Amino acid sequence: MKKEERFLKNMSYRNYDKDNGDRFRDNRQPIQSVIISSPDRTLLVVVTFLVIIGFMAIFSASAPKCLDEGVNPAQFLIKQVICFIVGFIGLKFFTNYDYKKLAQWNTIVAAGIIILLLLVDFTPLGVTVNGAKRWINLFGFQLQPSEFAKPAVVLLLASAFKDNGNLFDEAKWIKYFIPILIMLAFIFMQPNLSMVILLLSVSVVMFLCGGGSLKLFFSCLIAGITTVVLALTTIIKPYQLQRLRIWRHPESDPQGAGYNIIQSLIAFASGGFNGVGYGGSIQNLSYLPECHTDFIFAIIAEELGLVGCILVIGLFWTFVHRGFIVASRCPDMYGRLLAVGITFSIGFQAFLNISVASSFLPTTGVPLPFISYGGSSLIVSLWMVGILLNISKKRIKKIRNQENDRERLR
Repeated sequence: MKKEERFLKNMSYRNYDKDNGDRFRDNRQPIQSVIISSPDRTLLVVVTFLVIIGFMAIFSASAPKCLDEGVNPAQFLIKQVICFIVGFIGLKFFTNYDYKKLAQWNTIVAAGIIILLLLVDFTPLGVTVNGAKRWINLFGFQLQPSEFAKPAVVLLLASAFKDNGNLFDEAKWIKYFIPILIMLAFIFMQPNLSMVILLLSVSVVMFLCGGGSLKLFFSCLIAGITTVVLALTTIIKPYQLQRLRIWRHPESDPQGAGYNIIQSLIAFASGGFNGVGYGGSIQNLSYLPECHTDFIFAIIAEELGLVGCILVIGLFWTFVHRGFIVASRCPDMYGRLLAVGITFSIGFQAFLNISVASSFLPTTGVPLPFISYGGSSLIVSLWMVGILLNISKKRIKKIRNQENDRERLR
């Protein structure tokens, strides 16, 4: 029997009808069963296109910088391809590794991420770039532990909310919530406020999907807004506050805090509808800093125009759509929460990056998933997609009630 045709039928929905011999009567609506199928092909195709677009954009955006420095123009592309190979191996592994077994690795994964964050914040192994200490040097490779915190948080919250959305369970705090708070605290110290916002947003969505109380959510929302207001006046870093001030009026400091936003908007304006053509960008000639990382979407807009922007946004929209379909078809709550957390984290991160590049939101340091240069981001994103593909292999199938069909024929 083919793998796609194997069913694990749940017969609890049917009771034997003694009055009709070998016939059954239904207590509920159509019988539900679990079907094992191949991974979601649409999801896989979308990710493939995003990675290919990323390779093209990275080479176009970084080649002028490499030539200016006298190094191989494909240097950044080669590094990204190596990271893709590592990520693809992980994707294949997680596609075939039963996602239900991931729960047993929660403690080990959380402890490993916390140790890496400790090494970043409190040891010489931490690497500072542009005033932020977010990377760590291990055996000649740079990793960004905060990126690996995304799947760790999703795994912990899926285990915490798979039975109910109760936040006041002492066992949940010890096993799940306290490790998450420790990770958030270390990430905030780097500082990496954008990642903290992303992880908190994922946590809220998973809490609500896990049956969390809306009353409690709105109460926490009010408290959170109050905390943010206080943070803006006391805790927030000066450069972070400057980002908020310059957001709406970048022309007030065109050579300073507003420079990146202005150059990004120039790239959008130059691209127009059709773009200037692949490799024809002017902004990547040292005009737009970090154009191969945080502002790579601006280079895509300049070279491919509105058509290219719609293509990329459409691919991410399709990814989110398919991810939520996978969640809705999953037969168990743990898998549903995993699918929701993975889909939302990648989709919301893409929204943040695109919004920053187009000046819809203040500047943050969030890369564009699958596209921006960054090994840690690409590896983690592919691993998370592997888990999502594994979840897509198990879905609910509704079987029509044969008894009702016979009654209709009569």
